Amino acid sequence: MNIGSAAKLSGLTVKSVRYYADIDLVKPVINEKNGYRDYNNDDVAKLGFIGQARKFNFSIRECRDLLSLYEDKNRSNKEVKKLTIEKINEIDQKLKELTLLRKKLSHLADNCKGNGRPDCPILDELSKLQKKS
Repeated sequence: MNIGSAAKLSGLTVKSVRYYADIDLVKPVINEKNGYRDYNNDDVAKLGFIGQARKFNFSIRECRDLLSLYEDKNRSNKEVKKLTIEKINEIDQKLKELTLLRKKLSHLADNCKGNGRPDCPILDELSKLQKKS
């Protein structure tokens, strides 16, 4: 099938499908007659798998690792779980950082009178130089 059909069936954009082929996450056959990529059902399944993994915020490198495990019928689910736990820990760290950022911004917003005057604690804080440790 052509790239448009593969994209539609996998739920991805044509641009994403092309990119994943360019970086060898999927390896469609090149049609000798027209030079276009021909995708088969296995390629579409892999593309759908990659699309789902990306929705869970797995990086391209992580998707490559997961895809390798997905294709290995003798795999151990221990490695899959390890990658997933690492992703959960990464998300937890980002949540902590975002929570702290939200607290800081809320504090700044609470201390800004918003009365149309030029003095602004938000701009004052943003203009401070970070001290290097």
